[in-house]
Amino acid sequence: MSVTRLLTIAVDAMGGDHGPAVVVPAVLDFLAQDPEVAVTLVGLRSPIESLLLASPIYGSVRTRIALHEASQLVSMEESPVLSLKNKKDSSLRVSINLVKSGAADCCVSAGNTGALMATARFVLKMMPGIERPAIATTMPSIRGPVYVLDLGANVDCAPEHLLQFGIMGSILATSPECPQPSVGLLNIGHEAIKGSEIIKRASELLRTAPIRFHGNVEGDDIYKGTVDVVVCDGFVGNVVLKTSEGLAWMLGQMIRTEFNRSFWTRLAGAVALPVLNRFKRRVDHRQYNGASLLGLRGLVVKSHGGADAYAFRHALLYAVTEVRSNVLGRIQEAVQERENLAS
Repeated sequence: MSVTRLLTIAVDAMGGDHGPAVVVPAVLDFLAQDPEVAVTLVGLRSPIESLLLASPIYGSVRTRIALHEASQLVSMEESPVLSLKNKKDSSLRVSINLVKSGAADCCVSAGNTGALMATARFVLKMMPGIERPAIATTMPSIRGPVYVLDLGANVDCAPEHLLQFGIMGSILATSPECPQPSVGLLNIGHEAIKGSEIIKRASELLRTAPIRFHGNVEGDDIYKGTVDVVVCDGFVGNVVLKTSEGLAWMLGQMIRTEFNRSFWTRLAGAVALPVLNRFKRRVDHRQYNGASLLGLRGLVVKSHGGADAYAFRHALLYAVTEVRSNVLGRIQEAVQERENLAS
């Protein structure tokens, strides 16, 4: 009688600014909430085991935690090329190897973005029909989460690359609640005559793609929720992401400062606290933590390097959602269908 393996995530326990101190508590908390998931923690045995044994949660989830040793670490400042060449037993690379071998369904790491991308591309290889990987994640809008890609993997993109991003993003955003996601191309205006020649050509290609293409969108359309997916090159996408994070932080600081100006403003703040807390939860960037490395022959999710346990738990949830919705298989099918139509 065969035993069905639980959905398994390989987690780079040493990655990010905080390493096991954040990753291990996040994993334990996540496993306590989802009994149908197992995790393989990858990294140095001693610090991981110490944190596991010190946790009151560990006893209830220990049968769903494995520890896979890796003797090397990749620092956040390390060269992607050198890490790929010299760190073959790093926690980052071993985690990706587990996905390639089939021992894990997905890999999650808060480590060096460049090293993660380079290693994942080298180990897993690109999916047939996809020329470049793209980093994709969700951002808040008035209508709910909006997927944005690419967020930094490709500074310069050809029209064909933006087309591929649109197809992958559409599949990533597809769900029972959103069966036909709308896709927009980020531009300096909605009009078809605006933008660079690359953007104009990408718009033409996207209109012929098997997706629901809305047309050009501007930066404010992200927060209005005009479309479900926004496509752009990695240079623009990374600027948009970092600007959004900075804006959310600034608004929080400004609101806090204004309510602390006097006794009366503090009193008003106490009265408004339930509303303020709801607002904070809606714009809290930590609940949007987790970015897909799309286009690879395996699922890899990047967590923010400075993530706390709450944010890292959301990256784990993001990864599990991708596995359960068969994002990888659906992208492969869509790309193959497009190639069949073109031939």
